[in-house]
Amino acid sequence: MSFIDYASWESVPRRDRVKDEDNIIRIHSVHPRIMKLHYELYVELMHKPSPLSRIEREWVAVVVSNMNKCHY
Repeated sequence: MSFIDYASWESVPRRDRVKDEDNIIRIHSVHPRIMKLHYELYVELMHKPSPLSRIEREWVAVVVSNMNKCHY
């Protein structure tokens, strides 16, 4: 897994800040607009109505992360 420095929250423009300071989201702070878009995509996929339950969606994320050898 590569190491990417994040930008400080203070350097992220207010319009691009998100409510989640998780490291997976923060990695995108080097490009704040992308961070906000990634967060909005995550919320849409994991929290909005879907044919899959929330638990099923989490399991898909766990399986894909494992297949990709992600350690988070």
